[in-house]
Amino acid sequence: MSSLKIAITTGDVDGIGLEVTEKALNQLGPQKGASFLIWRSEPSFPKSLKRLSRHFQILTFHSPDEALACFLSPAMKPRHLVEIISNESPALWVEQTARWCQEKKIHGMVTGPLSKTEIFRAGLRDMGHTDILKRITQTSQVHMGFVGNKFNVVLATAHIPLSQVAGSLNEESLQAALAAANGLRLKLSKGLQKKPVAVLGLNPHAGEEGLIGKEEASLLMPALSNAKKRKIPVVGPLVPDAAFLEENWKKYSVYLSLYHDQGLIPFKMIHGQKSGVHISLGLPFVRTSVDHGTAKDIFGKNKAVANSMQDAIKTCLQLTKSSTKFLLTKR
Repeated sequence: MSSLKIAITTGDVDGIGLEVTEKALNQLGPQKGASFLIWRSEPSFPKSLKRLSRHFQILTFHSPDEALACFLSPAMKPRHLVEIISNESPALWVEQTARWCQEKKIHGMVTGPLSKTEIFRAGLRDMGHTDILKRITQTSQVHMGFVGNKFNVVLATAHIPLSQVAGSLNEESLQAALAAANGLRLKLSKGLQKKPVAVLGLNPHAGEEGLIGKEEASLLMPALSNAKKRKIPVVGPLVPDAAFLEENWKKYSVYLSLYHDQGLIPFKMIHGQKSGVHISLGLPFVRTSVDHGTAKDIFGKNKAVANSMQDAIKTCLQLTKSSTKFLLTKR
């Protein structure tokens, strides 16, 4: 196939996004059959860029249009790295990159950590990357997936208040979430493809047969029955406080969590910054991301671990090469 074009947005200018991007690209080096473009702000780290120049020939632009024209040029080689120096908000970098992906000018995007406050500062009202991407692509059902070397998680709901979770769960939303989790299952290794999707209960003790909540019986059980009729292998609803015990990790292909923290607290506690990739499920193009935040407390201290960004870049490359035959992780 022709050279893959992957764009990387580095997130908040006072966060670790640029640092982990620089470290990840240094670790990976030029990739055969692929070219990279990165967005960064003017006040960046000269030492980091100097290290990158050992592996890449950096082509610098201040105009996104001129940068894109260069990036799409037949003269681009894997050793070339296009960078856009922009004084715009990093949230607008995400918007522009998403439009390029939507217009099929580039193949995929990798995102560094972007804070909700930065998005609002840019004049947007999206509650994160996912909402920006949904708006740009006009895609109604996009789910957050997280792939780690221990276990995998898909979220049925994203950045909404806890008080709104139960009301947002219905037959349609649950079926869409189950379809997203099953889609991720089919992109995993052959061994994991044979294992079911584990659906967590909403309430403590998965409702305790209706004593601590009715949603398991009224919503989850019918949704699981419907999924089985659609040949989606599922189990549950599982008791949330025991589902993520280590002895359970290898039993399931994907955990379907019903709200943000239910899935991401255990995922981030286990994987930290040492592994883990965030994948947007349901978009018309590939978007991967680090699975951690901006870590502004260590900004500029050269302490950030780049494993998650490295995995995100590698995963984006793999996904763009093939949408059906993809060995995401080996265990």
